[in-house]
Amino acid sequence: MGSAYPTIAADAFARFQRLQGRNVVFVTGTDEHGEKIATAAAAKGRKPKEHCDLIANEYASLWKDLNISYDKFIRTTDEAHERAVEQFYKRVYDKGDIYCANYEGLYCVNCEEYKDAKDLIEEQCCPIHRKPCVERKEKNYFFALSKYQSRLEELLSTRPDFVRPPFRMNEVLGWVKEGLHDFSISREAVEWGIPVPTDKKQTIYVWFDALLGYISALLDGKEVTPENAAASGWPASVHIIGKDILRFHAVYWPAMLWSAGFAIPETVFGHGFLTKDGLKMGKSLGNTIEPQELVSRFGVDSVRYFFLNEMEFGRDGDYSEERFITIVNAHLANTIGNLLNRTLGLLKKNCASTIPVDSESIPEENPVRVFAEAAVALAKRRYSELHFSSACEALLSLANTGNAYLEERAPWTGFKQKGTPAAEAAAKDLAVILESVRILSVALSPVVPDLCRRMWLQLGYQDEHFNQISWDDTRWGGLKAGQLVATPSPVFPKIEAEVADSSLAKAAV
Repeated sequence: MGSAYPTIAADAFARFQRLQGRNVVFVTGTDEHGEKIATAAAAKGRKPKEHCDLIANEYASLWKDLNISYDKFIRTTDEAHERAVEQFYKRVYDKGDIYCANYEGLYCVNCEEYKDAKDLIEEQCCPIHRKPCVERKEKNYFFALSKYQSRLEELLSTRPDFVRPPFRMNEVLGWVKEGLHDFSISREAVEWGIPVPTDKKQTIYVWFDALLGYISALLDGKEVTPENAAASGWPASVHIIGKDILRFHAVYWPAMLWSAGFAIPETVFGHGFLTKDGLKMGKSLGNTIEPQELVSRFGVDSVRYFFLNEMEFGRDGDYSEERFITIVNAHLANTIGNLLNRTLGLLKKNCASTIPVDSESIPEENPVRVFAEAAVALAKRRYSELHFSSACEALLSLANTGNAYLEERAPWTGFKQKGTPAAEAAAKDLAVILESVRILSVALSPVVPDLCRRMWLQLGYQDEHFNQISWDDTRWGGLKAGQLVATPSPVFPKIEAEVADSSLAKAAV
């Protein structure tokens, strides 16, 4: 789930930007070279490429299960990517920013990184992986990161949004202020990697290789030049990455790009880690979260909504199954789903499942209409800032407002007075609620696209119409008089406790 969580967030952001009418290229993929991969493959009795093929297929399958709408899936073992790395290396080499030297230090295999002793915990263990670092001494090729000290300082001082959230920027500023040191970009003892073009006895450091995937994914085999990259959509608007790899993206990567003559990304967003029931997750503790299992038990809408709504993106977040079920039932089943279902039921009983008036005719001062416009404006701002939990909160408030309006207006009492202004007002009240749900089905679609599609269909629209929606469809006035809605059917069945317990028992068996 640690890999799935940021990918769900990236997908929500991509879907939101598409609703804005922007041309979006959403890149994900697998980083497949390095000692860590070779060791994992050997432990399984596989060759590295065979191992990577299996893992890449598992990720592709998982992204399908989670409804991830990526445009490019880059594998760093792709031939086109390997050629791109060789070309990029040559550009940096020709700039004079690569040199050969001996290196001796403490190395974390899992991080694929040399560590400073001051950054380690007891017994020279990596603070992230909690495993001892090993002493290494070998001839390496180095990238002259120190040459870019002043330029990085200028970047961070003049572009405060280059690293987000702000507290992550503070971390990066601290690293740069300590003084930048040249870093090794090759390995002498690692065979599983791309050979250094100028020295076939060495392989290119996994991070110098992997970072270029953002660009090689766009180029589709074209030569690695700043011009070709720019024509293909570079620079990226945002990199969404884990806080543990922030240094590579916010310090190493900009310097590498400058050296090769490329533009740098607009923003690097470092997200937090997940814990489970307040504890750090780990296979040794047996408390990992498997996203396929969650999707199988509770559905993709539940998984996407919980992690985007409950976690403040950028900070660490905790998962507990009890809270998962409570939140999903309260928000999706009881608040949103029930609002739509009960309103459609009233419409079927009293208006032959037909929208009675144009929603545009509802007075501008109607409280639901006023609230809907404000909620949509806030959600738009929050989405654009990658504040998904705040966007969800704004849109859930719209559903809560609809439920409160329905209770206050009690249209079921007005319908009892057939042929009177009270009955006419009751019919308009249903149009008010259904218009707010229509808006909600558009605005919440970056988070729960499947659920929103079902809501859209319940309102009487066709499936192909949902594929063409844009953020403009969040404007009040979409429902038209005479539109026939679907027969009421719950769009989000409540998760029953006994079902959850039964699934857990099966998983335990």
